[in-house]
Amino acid sequence: MGGGGGGGGCGEMGIAKAWRYSTFSAKLALEQQHKHVCWRSQKRPISWSIICGLMLFCLGLISLFTGHVASDLEWYSQRLVKRSLYSKLDMGRRASINIWKSESSKFYYGCSKKGRHFASAVREKSSNGYLLIAASGGLNQQRTGITEAVVVARILNATLVVPELDHHSFWKDDSDFVNIFDVDWFISSLAKDVTIVKRVPDKVMRSMEKPPYTMRVPRKSTPEYYLDQVLPILLRRRVVQLTKFDYRLANNIDEELQKLRCRVNYHALRFTKPIQELGQKLVLRMRKMTNRFIAVHLRFEADMLAFSGCYYGGGEKERYELGEIRKRWATLPDLTPEGERKRGKCPLTPHEVGLMLRALGFGNETYLYVASGEIYGGEETLQPLRELFPNFYTKEMLASEELKPFLPYSSRLAAIDYIVSDESDVFVTNNNGNMAKILAGRRRYMGHKRTIRPNAKKLSALFMARNKMDWDTFAKKVKSYQRGFMGEPDEMRSGRGEFHEFPYSCVCHKPFKYPDDENNNNEQVTLVSRAYIGSGSEWENKGSNSLQRLKENPGEGPVTLGDTNDDGFLAD
Repeated sequence: MGGGGGGGGCGEMGIAKAWRYSTFSAKLALEQQHKHVCWRSQKRPISWSIICGLMLFCLGLISLFTGHVASDLEWYSQRLVKRSLYSKLDMGRRASINIWKSESSKFYYGCSKKGRHFASAVREKSSNGYLLIAASGGLNQQRTGITEAVVVARILNATLVVPELDHHSFWKDDSDFVNIFDVDWFISSLAKDVTIVKRVPDKVMRSMEKPPYTMRVPRKSTPEYYLDQVLPILLRRRVVQLTKFDYRLANNIDEELQKLRCRVNYHALRFTKPIQELGQKLVLRMRKMTNRFIAVHLRFEADMLAFSGCYYGGGEKERYELGEIRKRWATLPDLTPEGERKRGKCPLTPHEVGLMLRALGFGNETYLYVASGEIYGGEETLQPLRELFPNFYTKEMLASEELKPFLPYSSRLAAIDYIVSDESDVFVTNNNGNMAKILAGRRRYMGHKRTIRPNAKKLSALFMARNKMDWDTFAKKVKSYQRGFMGEPDEMRSGRGEFHEFPYSCVCHKPFKYPDDENNNNEQVTLVSRAYIGSGSEWENKGSNSLQRLKENPGEGPVTLGDTNDDGFLAD
């Protein structure tokens, strides 16, 4: 591809040349189709203004005889015309999207403070018993388990023992909680919500007639399930251990419990000092080279490809290697690679991720931080992405010596990638896995920082047909398909997707101001507390019928990102 070298203009020209595969007959067909469309467009539809005018004229004549006034209908007709006008203006606003940051992000902020009626945590001696948790999977999967564990302990009025991490997953990491997270901060920051201890007291263990009762609850279990099935055992046995604990709590629960999820995930789970310091060093080194950068979570490791059931053209060697890994999951159904790709379940290749970003408008001068483990296929798989974005960096490139103490521990390495990805101006996911969901939710909570998730279902079909179109056509289609997948606030609504990805209960609108209150003590009136849908540009106060403008409160709210320029917009 031609996007890797030279300046931005030369890179774009190279890509355009590489995509000129269209035949003369295809162009001719497009021209004929265009003529046909132009001919049809000559029949102009009758506007709403004319229809409403005729209706008002007729009703005006009737009112001369009946005495009725048509003012109400006139009001509604004006509303109809205005609505049509506003919709056209909205279409104009939709014509461009800033690819580096959301223009409406400044209207939102994270809000997870507990309500006045949320009781304080029960003390250890007064609790219903001790809850042991064995988390499952890699770093971010375990993070969801830890978050759910705190909420479940709250539901059961139990004392939570610091969760145990999984040492037997694909990643083979023997790190404990204390090696990754600041355990003292975890306990103290949640003290008002749940009582947490580092271990079950020896006195309690000695007094038990039987060892702790071990059980596995179904995925997405409701609070009622825990109260009906787990609580009686906890009261009887005093200590209960829940194993394989990830995504074991229902998605939609009480709002106060949702806010507790956010307090755990976005505040209590702080990385240890060595991890935090190295992660911040890498962020600073990226910032020294550029004002803004993209973090790409490729997630193109062998375990993900095996789990997805997809095929990437590596022949029998690939089929055998991924097939052997896939045997780890005995319950996975038989899948066809073609079917999974059509359904949008296959991660994009690094090359496809690069093409998507270039099509969206990121030039080849853009700096990339690539967060990943060992890429399947190695350097050969990464080379096309490097050519599209020469300013390509990884944690290994930025801190080779400082990284050595962390190399034996995959979860600690993943934590460093997490920090840099969280601090990036744009975060790009390549699948809907655990890190993608967790970081997408966190970035929404922190002010809707730009997060791009590929519309894999449509993009996969587009990539398979890309040799049949030129670059400009391809880029236009990518921009069209990615609307709704750019991390805009209006993509989040109550009940959509996983709460970890869409934390709707914990994202609020900033307070509103009345326009007339500029010189009246700047009194603020909060009309909406939770962000369900919409961009929040204008709101109508139903009580006073006055239109209010949304304004930023500089004292609190979201983190805003770097400045933008004229070429930082995604346009159709």
